[in-house]
Amino acid sequence: MKFISPLALVLGIAFAQPVFSGDLVDEVRIGAGGLLQSDGSKDKGAVGSAEIYLAPFETSRTGAAAVLLEPRIQLGVSGGPDATDQAYAGLNWHVPLGETFFAEAGIGGTVHNGNLDTGDGPLLGCRFLFREHVALGMRLNDTVNLMATADHSSHANLCDGPNDGLTHVGLAIGVKF
Repeated sequence: MKFISPLALVLGIAFAQPVFSGDLVDEVRIGAGGLLQSDGSKDKGAVGSAEIYLAPFETSRTGAAAVLLEPRIQLGVSGGPDATDQAYAGLNWHVPLGETFFAEAGIGGTVHNGNLDTGDGPLLGCRFLFREHVALGMRLNDTVNLMATADHSSHANLCDGPNDGLTHVGLAIGVKF
């Protein structure tokens, strides 16, 4: 069974953009990349992703306090024809590095449709995994960002069974509202 495709999610967001933009949605991203190979990893091919970042709550915090205490909520999907599909959610911290560049880090959870303990793909041990991600990005203008991304999903040996994990690297483009 496949999850919703990243393309379908992006198209849905595009048609709903006037409803979501501004107060609720801070940014929408699409990306493409691939799986970093490991001994147990047998996924192959391109992996696409689509993500929505919800705007943080309005507060009077500024500087480091705003960065640390006001993460954005990240909702996303990733997958490909020959890759494990995932739906994920978590928190994302955005750190400006001057006017043009920024870094991001995040942590959350994911559910996947990959193999648990038998089969040809990575053996992931349990259906729900931890997921962490990082990105280095550049603002192209006031509304468009370009990022190099990496994410990793595994169960941190908290489930019985194998823990091959999934690690993706790629590029993403984001549109801020």
